[in-house]
Amino acid sequence: MSKPAHPSQVFESALEGKETMSETPIDPHKRQHAHCLPFGAHLTDAGHTRYRFWAPSLDSVQLELYDDDQKPTLTQMNPTGDGWYEALAEGGAGTRYRYRLNDDLAVPDPASRFQPEDVHGPSEVIDPRAFRWENTEWHGRPWEETVLYELHVGTLGGYAGVTRQLKDLAHLGVTAIELMPLNDFSGTRNWGYDGVLPYAPDSAYGTPDELKTLIDTAHGLGLMVFLDVVYNHFGPDGNFLSAYAKTFFREGVNTPWGPAIDFERPQVRDFFFDNAIYWLNEYRFDGLRLDAVHAINDDEWLRELSDRVRSSVEHGRHVHLVLENEHNTSNLLESHFNAQWSDDSHNTLHVLLTGEDESYYGAYSKEPIQKLARVLSEGFVYQGEPSPIHDNKPRGEPSGHLPPSAFVMFLQNHDQVGNRAMGERLRTLTSEDALYAATGLMLLSPQIPMLFMEEQHGSTQPFLFFTDYHDELADAVREGRRKEFAKFTAFTDEKRRAQIPDPNHIDTFRMSSPDESRLAPDHNDWLHFYRSALAVRAKLLMPRLKGSEALGAEVIGEKAVVANWRLGDGSTYSVALNLGKEAVKLTGHPPGKVVFETPARARDAADKGELGAETFIAWLTGDFADAAFNHDARRVKASGKTS
Repeated sequence: MSKPAHPSQVFESALEGKETMSETPIDPHKRQHAHCLPFGAHLTDAGHTRYRFWAPSLDSVQLELYDDDQKPTLTQMNPTGDGWYEALAEGGAGTRYRYRLNDDLAVPDPASRFQPEDVHGPSEVIDPRAFRWENTEWHGRPWEETVLYELHVGTLGGYAGVTRQLKDLAHLGVTAIELMPLNDFSGTRNWGYDGVLPYAPDSAYGTPDELKTLIDTAHGLGLMVFLDVVYNHFGPDGNFLSAYAKTFFREGVNTPWGPAIDFERPQVRDFFFDNAIYWLNEYRFDGLRLDAVHAINDDEWLRELSDRVRSSVEHGRHVHLVLENEHNTSNLLESHFNAQWSDDSHNTLHVLLTGEDESYYGAYSKEPIQKLARVLSEGFVYQGEPSPIHDNKPRGEPSGHLPPSAFVMFLQNHDQVGNRAMGERLRTLTSEDALYAATGLMLLSPQIPMLFMEEQHGSTQPFLFFTDYHDELADAVREGRRKEFAKFTAFTDEKRRAQIPDPNHIDTFRMSSPDESRLAPDHNDWLHFYRSALAVRAKLLMPRLKGSEALGAEVIGEKAVVANWRLGDGSTYSVALNLGKEAVKLTGHPPGKVVFETPARARDAADKGELGAETFIAWLTGDFADAAFNHDARRVKASGKTS
């Protein structure tokens, strides 16, 4: 009788099968890429464009075209059944247009590829084949090689500004950048989660070709590019769907962000399926992070999206799909999605580092070190247990059978920093040595690490929630945000709440935008630490991660834990973490050689059976050259020495 496959092998085989479902290979000579949309504006030749628009709530629609003087001409669109309207008109790339619904309202194309005058202006016909790609042999990278770096394009100077930073990011040791949502939003400043036109990269950041240049340049440097996509809601300004397609939404069903989208309707399902494929094939993104899929609450739709994506990308391309999912649905990670953002790991580590226990941190404040041990050995903290922040309803599914790479670990991200009232970075909330130790774990766990922009410099600069709304909506957003924090101890006083930055004020955006003049004095020390840890990860962990499995984790102190894994090549990898202020007993030295440590010479105490305060150490068994791991974890002061 043959030996059954290990669950992690089943998981990997399933994903590999999905990744190679398409029979179309990558053509290294192909320099132009376009996804042919079944709706929106499609060039039929250099001088003509076909327009297709779904408006089931209307009896007639007109196509409104603008000439160079911005004078509109109207063309009656032809109804073709099931709420669809079509028109073929003169005008090629650069033509601006809207759909005229009635005398009072003309709307942009919901599948607009570009909005040069923002969400209330006309859409622009784009020729996606006008851009010539240079790095045509790029296939992406295996998921196990992923080190994510989340960033906000607008705060870094738009697409061109991010492009200028790519060499530094590659040198840092990250292998993928993740762009916060780009879908067109109202105004010039926004996190991106208030988008209303999912196909249009926001013009405040640059042109579609500048975005493609960013991605092409990243590929030339060996960097993958991920995009955060929002399929669970639309923003509050510039969404006109209900004016012409009421059935896009489920009547009487609401989400925290507004009416629920009806994912049971075929036209709606296809609208978002095509959007995912569009970003991956036309813009050559290497992966998508799906925002808050628990608000979609339709796992079958998610599986179908994954199937559609896997069957639509070229054979041999590494394309990755990552979830944000409060439900902790492990079965989605078994065969359809590569990983999930691990809020459980973040929340547990945050409690251990800061002692905070308000809001959702209350679900992690009881025996947090036990929860961290479960994170390291099984992935999720909540695997069906009652959750105190969900009315004690069961949350999650068993996850111990999944490989460690099914979980994305982070200490900071846009939510966890920016959704604090004052946008504080973690460095301002905990001790330096404890943060170094926790960062060592995040960067060198077999789970997939994710950095938030500028943390590699030990940044203390805030990242705040910002928007660019006006009038009544601006007032509602500002006052609503301040009201949110009234339940927090630090903001029970109205005068204190009034100090919470106004999301719509330009200074809130400026305070959140990285500025070299505000770098911490010791930023090079932090940068050295990150580079050192990521170099160890690249040389020693990445080649061994495929097929890894957890061997368990043991709590050895109030804030201390030891965890072990069997890596894909059979070697054993162990880490010990102590976030407490006192040393703890380390019984039974983990096997192997020390490959990373903080602080310097932490191994000396470990050799004597003690894990020092605020310490992280990693060991690896097997044969490898000392040069592969002899990295200083921290820059050593003149009085010390690292060997």
